[in-house]
Amino acid sequence: QVQLVESGGGLVQPGGSLRLSCAASRRSICSISDMSWYRQAPGNQREWVGTITNTYVTRYTDSVNGRFTISRVNAENTLYLQMNSLKPEDTAVYLCKARYGGVDYWGQGTQVTVSS
Repeated sequence: QVQLVESGGGLVQPGGSLRLSCAASRRSICSISDMSWYRQAPGNQREWVGTITNTYVTRYTDSVNGRFTISRVNAENTLYLQMNSLKPEDTAVYLCKARYGGVDYWGQGTQVTVSS
């Protein structure tokens, strides 16, 4: 099993930055290939934000490409999402996901609100 706990969300003004963390436990992320960030705004379906592999290859959805950066620090057993140039439409609950042994594990999410 993999347990994931997100943190770092909050209220930020448009154009601001936040860094989200996703701390893993019960399993080293070294053994996890793909780790991803998703988001879900009220009334919307869950949306894929981006993924990082265990070889540090990253890919992003078009709407965040160039503004968001995913990283993973194996020594900290933590996944990060650096979000810059935030827009009101980035407002959502952000969740991390790890796929291990054919099973998807999710955190509980952290709220990000972009508003003036």
